[in-house]
Amino acid sequence: QVQLVESGGGLVQPGGSLRLSCAASGSIFAINTMGWYRRAPGKQRELVASINSYSTKYADSVKGRFTISRDNAKNTVYLQMNSLKPEDTAVYFCNLHEDRPRGYDYWGQGTQVTVSS
Repeated sequence: QVQLVESGGGLVQPGGSLRLSCAASGSIFAINTMGWYRRAPGKQRELVASINSYSTKYADSVKGRFTISRDNAKNTVYLQMNSLKPEDTAVYFCNLHEDRPRGYDYWGQGTQVTVSS
């Protein structure tokens, strides 16, 4: 089993910044992709950004504003969010996907990000 613990959410004004962190622990498969998803009220969950040894991916809506990074020694992934907009308001979930056949997906509990003046 893998446990994911997120931190860093909160309330921020438009144009502000937040940094989310997600620490993984447990039986972590070495080859994996970590990422952040979000679910806004009344909307489906969407991929925000992901990172593995080969590439990073971003949703078009966050390109140029958000940066994903990871510290493999700490099994931790970060999401630096700058120039936040009200439409970024959502619950953000950390994900770890095992990059192997029938690889499992693990999820964090979610952290609320609210962008409002």
